[in-house]
Amino acid sequence: MGWAGPLWRWMLATLLTALILGVSEPVLANDVSSCDNPSGMSPSGTNRDLGVDSRKNSQSDDSRSDDSRSDDSSSRIVNGSDCEKDAQPWQGALLLGPNKLYCGAVLVNPQWLLTAAHCRKPVFRVRLGHHSMSPVYESGQQMFQGIKSIPHPGYSHPGHSNDLMLIKLNRKIRDSHSVKPISVASHCPSQGTRCTVSGWGTTSSSHKNFPKVLQCLNITVLSEERCKDAYPGQIDKTMFCAGDKAGRDSCQGDSGGPVVCDGQLQGLVSWGDFPCAKPNRPGVYTNLCKFSEWINDTIRSN
Repeated sequence: MGWAGPLWRWMLATLLTALILGVSEPVLANDVSSCDNPSGMSPSGTNRDLGVDSRKNSQSDDSRSDDSRSDDSSSRIVNGSDCEKDAQPWQGALLLGPNKLYCGAVLVNPQWLLTAAHCRKPVFRVRLGHHSMSPVYESGQQMFQGIKSIPHPGYSHPGHSNDLMLIKLNRKIRDSHSVKPISVASHCPSQGTRCTVSGWGTTSSSHKNFPKVLQCLNITVLSEERCKDAYPGQIDKTMFCAGDKAGRDSCQGDSGGPVVCDGQLQGLVSWGDFPCAKPNRPGVYTNLCKFSEWINDTIRSN
């Protein structure tokens, strides 16, 4: 039994090593931004997801090459108002873990969601029919898992073109007053069109202040010229700008959420300036009229 002492010490050392290595969380739960930017490069603008650390984006405008709304999680509504309950039955929330919001989404088919391509993660937990961000169950709420995600083939991080993705749910929804799909617009928006953007994202850029219930904000589609003037060299046909007076905007946590114009889904929250709601820095949205054929074909073939 002369080997009992060394064996005991070896087992103790092995146990301590396992405990030390075992404290780290998986990437999905602990490092939201790592999936969004595998290259490690800093994007030129700011996507409106919650993978963006506001402290990293608090640099002055002079030190940045552009002003987009960065990563793959979401954006927020600044100075909007509480949505009426069940007024946005197509609004979805993409969650990490049981209740951690990182992006918005939109129900466009009984078994399919649209969201921003920069919101892609290895696992999707989806909540529909929920008005507040409380984890407490609400009447009308439905929970799902995403079983397949299909980003647009033209999207590449950290750019902002073609920023859309389809997510297939593990089952079809139960159509109700709280959960209902919306049709995607086939015609592009014209200057001056009034739209509504919604989300649970942070209501201020400098601090992550989250609302108690879903926020809605009326915005106006801007001309292509004004959009390009605001973001020189960054706007293409897959985007449109919309805004309102200074101090009202979408922001971090709202990414992938809906822009609804004339009862149809016209856009998705994509990117914009940081901090949000700055004068002459409107929100930039995925122009879904350019993708209606791809959306329909992809759903049909999957």
